[in-house]
Amino acid sequence: MEFKVEKKDDLKDVINCIKNSKKKIILLNGTLGSGKTTLVKEFLKSEGIKNIAVSPTFSIQNIYDNKIFHYDMYQKKDEFLALGMLEELEKKGIHFIEWGEEIEDILKHFGFDYLKINIELKNNHRIIKCQY
Repeated sequence: MEFKVEKKDDLKDVINCIKNSKKKIILLNGTLGSGKTTLVKEFLKSEGIKNIAVSPTFSIQNIYDNKIFHYDMYQKKDEFLALGMLEELEKKGIHFIEWGEEIEDILKHFGFDYLKINIELKNNHRIIKCQY
């Protein structure tokens, strides 16, 4: 599915795509500043979670209400395995992974199922593709 996003409110359709997929691992791919963290923030709001999402660039992982996990894998593929993050993905909840393309081959190797979301910047809007 493909969505044209011009404002935050347009992310509702993308959030519905995530919820309808029933997948617990969501790979977020896009350039710096494309809106990966913003998508997570809006998802949290849709779940009634008041914590403000921030990019887990330095912490690698943020956890919201013990049910939504948010990772940043930018140049951290080796750390992902070394820190035992595969076990984290077994936890009940939804797992958003920014820069998911960094670990996609690992997830495939270990048989994890995921939804892939690609965000592309275009002039004054974004094109967001949900790939099951």
